[in-house]
Amino acid sequence: MKNIIYSLAILSITLVSCDDYLEEDNLSNVTAETFYNTAEGFETLVNANYAQLKEIYGDDPWLFAAGTDLYAEGRDQEPPGLSQYTQLTPSSTGVGQLYTTCYQAIQTANMALFYSDITEQFSDLNKRIGEVKYLRANAYFLLVQTYGGVGLVTDYIDSPILTFDRNSAEEVYSFIIDELEQSLSLVDGSSYTGRVNKRAVQHLLAKVHLTRAYESFAASDDFSKAASYADDAISGQSLSIPFNELWTPGNEMNAETIFSVQFSEASNSTDPTELGHKQNYFFSSYLGGSEVAGDAPYRSYTLCPTDFAVSLFDEGDDRWEGTFMTTVYERYYDYFEVDDTSGLTVAHYYAPKWASTDADLTAYATQYPDATIHAYGEYVPSKNRNFDYETIPVKKFDDPKAPFDNGRTSTRDIVLSRLAETYLIAAEAYLQSSPATALARLNAVRERANATPATQAELDIDYILDERARELLGEYHRWFDLKRTGKLVERASMYHYLINQGNFAGANGELKILRPIPQEAIDLNQNKDFPQNPAYN
Repeated sequence: MKNIIYSLAILSITLVSCDDYLEEDNLSNVTAETFYNTAEGFETLVNANYAQLKEIYGDDPWLFAAGTDLYAEGRDQEPPGLSQYTQLTPSSTGVGQLYTTCYQAIQTANMALFYSDITEQFSDLNKRIGEVKYLRANAYFLLVQTYGGVGLVTDYIDSPILTFDRNSAEEVYSFIIDELEQSLSLVDGSSYTGRVNKRAVQHLLAKVHLTRAYESFAASDDFSKAASYADDAISGQSLSIPFNELWTPGNEMNAETIFSVQFSEASNSTDPTELGHKQNYFFSSYLGGSEVAGDAPYRSYTLCPTDFAVSLFDEGDDRWEGTFMTTVYERYYDYFEVDDTSGLTVAHYYAPKWASTDADLTAYATQYPDATIHAYGEYVPSKNRNFDYETIPVKKFDDPKAPFDNGRTSTRDIVLSRLAETYLIAAEAYLQSSPATALARLNAVRERANATPATQAELDIDYILDERARELLGEYHRWFDLKRTGKLVERASMYHYLINQGNFAGANGELKILRPIPQEAIDLNQNKDFPQNPAYN
């Protein structure tokens, strides 16, 4: 099966994944061509494209978060290649996850676009075409950021092709932007309901232009277009929802969500450990075994917040309490399920840096004598990585309804784009051309968090990256942020306790910035001139 999947990723496409998604909706004996030529059939095919997002984002997030400045392994081992770079090779664990799932998504999109030319006309057809183009562009954007240039496949392929070429990153970016511009002209401007709309496209266009702006082949107007598209997506909307409320379980469809991967308990019911996702499983220490089932989440003790990540928060910033479970009650989930927690027993307390003097800790111990108090600077993986509750838990993604298991159990939506990030994209895009505007966009994010406004003298790319860390911790952006801005080596080696600059040394004097093309994809390609990324030759 693994070879079939990699064959799909190199254009030996079998349609297995797409048919699997559609099978339950196409219960009659009609042929695929007959079914997809109807409005009902085509809508089913579009829904299959959305379902592919669950495969891209639903499993282990190593390619999104590992090996950065914000997260490091605790007691459990992360894939050493992706998390520490020294052992990163084309055969490393997890390297092919995006290569496989994104090409599956691309083939599903190609299939839908093929049938869009021959299906019966219906009122939403052009909107659906625009949605599919966005989803295909998103898959290519993940690929080009992760692996560099990849093969551009735009045709529906219904028979094996075992030879293909590698397009340049410049060509892939041009395709993505063209695809998104077409999408923008087709989708509607309605409020977000789970489908791609104009605002989602504008946000992604802003991010694509911003990312390309750092490349050697950047267009001269990439930064300005990124700023313009970000402002279009903001469209005058202020950040008005309290930060903690953004992450209340079940509130993922709030007014600041721009695009997300949709999950539901109903769709997860047939296999509750495989059809959801795992975002709730990471970013924390272990919280107990079967004895706490139903009372606390199952956690992996990996991608734990680093000392640097914890240090970024200052007194008064609402994101400290909104991001971390700083006070753990005797029953962890009581935080979400009990309206008045004042009478609950505190089991663990993680002291912030502004309340960590001996006097502060003594006062807390006096008030809560049953609490285990974790002093600031000690509850990070570089200091404590072997015991329960020894690193501070991230609570943003907690799902009290998820089964107690290490599988894909959460049915909360995964938020991919939200308004605060759009403000931060605008801030980064305006940084060189209009520093005052950049500061205003960034301070809009800080104002919502009740954080002290940044000054013009403080504002630079490092400050923006720090602000993105405070606002977006755990949200599957960090590796791409550091890679985009050229800060991956510097920041990972400075703030990740298992990484130094030498870890990035690859073949031919190249650095291991891009991930390698998976070896199985190289082996299955009959074009033996298909190049591997230089650091891995």
